[in-house]
Amino acid sequence: MLKEIQGYLTKLGEIRSQVKAQLEGLPQEALDWRPTREGGDLATNSLAVIAAHAAGSQMFWVKEIINRQPILRDREAEFATQRVRAQDLMAKLDAVGRVTEEVLSSFGDTQLDEGRKYRDRQITVRWGILHIIEHVCQHLGHMQLTRQLWLTQHKK
Repeated sequence: MLKEIQGYLTKLGEIRSQVKAQLEGLPQEALDWRPTREGGDLATNSLAVIAAHAAGSQMFWVKEIINRQPILRDREAEFATQRVRAQDLMAKLDAVGRVTEEVLSSFGDTQLDEGRKYRDRQITVRWGILHIIEHVCQHLGHMQLTRQLWLTQHKK
């Protein structure tokens, strides 16, 4: 396996562990809680929604964009996630981690520079991997803040 790919997989594994840590030890109410009920630009999501979206988005990018393997993604369902146990969300995150490793570990140096079509633009595989890292990190930050707000507002 390329050292570069191993680095990406290591980083994605670290991020996945941090995402899972945001779900640990919380009651179901906390997983479904949203900091605001506002819509539009002020809308917020629950920990469960963010975790489901992070997993769904990564699976889409790895399989459909990078590996060119069409999948049936229900993005709207990710944002409607409720009453899902933390263990089930963690299992989903672990599953996408395994798929990511399986797909990326077979890539060589020249494949990282290959072009892929995403919406109306051309990207490289390398750019796609970096986008996954950036996107999941952004949502990790959302999860950290959501968990902090929940814990602050629900102290016992």
